[in-house]
Amino acid sequence: MTVSSLDYKTLEERSLRVREHVIGLSTNGGCFIGASLSAVDLIVYLYSEFLNINQSNLADPNRDYLFLSKGHDVPALYGTFVELGLLEKTRLQNHLSTEDHIYWHPNTNIPGVEFHSGSLGHLPSVAIGVAMDLKICGSSNKVVCILGDGELNEGTCWEAILVASAHKLDNLIFVVDRNFFQANARTEELIPLEPLADKFLAFGAAVKRVDGHSFTELHQAFSAYPFESGKPNVVIADTVRGKGLPSIQERADRWFCNFSADEVEQLLLELHGQHQTTLTSETLIVR
Repeated sequence: MTVSSLDYKTLEERSLRVREHVIGLSTNGGCFIGASLSAVDLIVYLYSEFLNINQSNLADPNRDYLFLSKGHDVPALYGTFVELGLLEKTRLQNHLSTEDHIYWHPNTNIPGVEFHSGSLGHLPSVAIGVAMDLKICGSSNKVVCILGDGELNEGTCWEAILVASAHKLDNLIFVVDRNFFQANARTEELIPLEPLADKFLAFGAAVKRVDGHSFTELHQAFSAYPFESGKPNVVIADTVRGKGLPSIQERADRWFCNFSADEVEQLLLELHGQHQTTLTSETLIVR
């Protein structure tokens, strides 16, 4: 597919609906809403345009693989699953219920989830193992691992890049959701990451940096896969925490929120540009 033939309307509408699902999960126990909203467009693009993953091939060895290392973005993943028919919408109502497996991190009991996550920094190594196996078997499957930028403070991430470079895993793509926040602090004020692209280049990766909310830029980058033969691929996607909700965008205190049903309705109106809400610190739980 060329850039000009991208169905922008479908992608934008799908992202909007996924953001609705994310907002819906921010009540009755809450979710990591800010980080989830920053990753929506990335996840929607990957599943809609790049990855060979669909309802009929979830157990097919010829499918592609996505590992959500920043697992607290799972509302965006499950919202995308709903929109693509991989997950029943009604199951989102079971969020945090002991009757289902819908909670704050991916669970492999949900079809389409390749590996559970929890402590940050672990899934790059899992993705490497799968990518190596595919190389040995001569398979052409793609392996994508989505990382948070704050997650890059874990040394295991950089060890993984070194191993991926050593084994020339050009079938592996690390995608960094670069929203410039780690939990409730700005990354550059806590442990600065920039110049981030140069760091990945120094570790032997081929790197592209894009606007993570631009389907055009995402498509241009991923259409160039593999970026360089024999090198792991890295996409640094610059994003906005809380994207779509001006009242919580780029706010350090909005990484985890537990809103009331009324506040969720206000946020849905805001998402659709019908209402600007003001939410005080008393309206959320921060963990």
